[in-house]
Amino acid sequence: MNAPGEGADQRIATFDIDLGRYRARANRALEACLPAAELPPTQLHEAMRYAVLNGGKRVRATLVYAAGEAVGGEAALFDAPACAVELMHAYSLVHDDLPAMDDDDLRRGKPTCHRVFGEANALLAGDALQSAAFQVLSEGASQARRGMDMIATLAHASGSLGMAGGQAVDLAAVGTQPSLDELETMHRHKTGALIRASVRLGALCGADTSAGQLAQLDAYAAWIGLAFQVRDDILDVEADTETLGKTQGADVALNKPTYPSLLGLAAARQKADELHQRAIGELADFDARADTLRELSAFIVSRPH
Repeated sequence: MNAPGEGADQRIATFDIDLGRYRARANRALEACLPAAELPPTQLHEAMRYAVLNGGKRVRATLVYAAGEAVGGEAALFDAPACAVELMHAYSLVHDDLPAMDDDDLRRGKPTCHRVFGEANALLAGDALQSAAFQVLSEGASQARRGMDMIATLAHASGSLGMAGGQAVDLAAVGTQPSLDELETMHRHKTGALIRASVRLGALCGADTSAGQLAQLDAYAAWIGLAFQVRDDILDVEADTETLGKTQGADVALNKPTYPSLLGLAAARQKADELHQRAIGELADFDARADTLRELSAFIVSRPH
């Protein structure tokens, strides 16, 4: 969206209220599934809770809820995959922020996990959060008809052919000038893989979700996964540190390839809007139960942080 009009702004503002409802549900579920801070080893559990419960938009959890609703899934099944993707995402952020990776001081407006608890505890917290993601998902998926598919989905999305692989490509790309296709391939893995997994996990909560519906929802998720990264790259240039909750200009400082650096800001904004329109197109066969997915795509390309 190059310049959303009043109507678009109103829809996004309304959806932000709805997002708060999904966020609150995810936060309650995450609070319940994490080990208590008082449980030994206390410092590790404190670090895990700090990394997960220190804010966040909960976009991935919302995608689980929204995709589950779009296919008429059983609402009681949604919390486990929603928590699993957020725990996996939190682990990736803790490790990405370490000195060996992006060496960041701020995350969600607060000191990064390793700045508070030390590098060793941050490493262990990330490791434990990854394990917790599969524990939570496996316990919840045992009640789902396609539980094994759900576990395989998260494993694939977070491994060397998904998020971790994308981060490896990102590190190798520092100081280089990849083509647009190469940049998109990197972000389809680093950012897009877990977003696609979130949508698929929600869709798998539907007892009668068809192969065609899964394919359409996966295509939708692939487009918004790219759009999410394009918007992130734009915000790294335009937004300030206080609004972002992390260091503004960090990608530029690290000489990382970004969409604005390859396309320019105006073309990057146009690309984000094109990706949003493609995502919406993939939902043409879905009824009003998919409206949250439609609004979430608009929110992703217009969000202020």
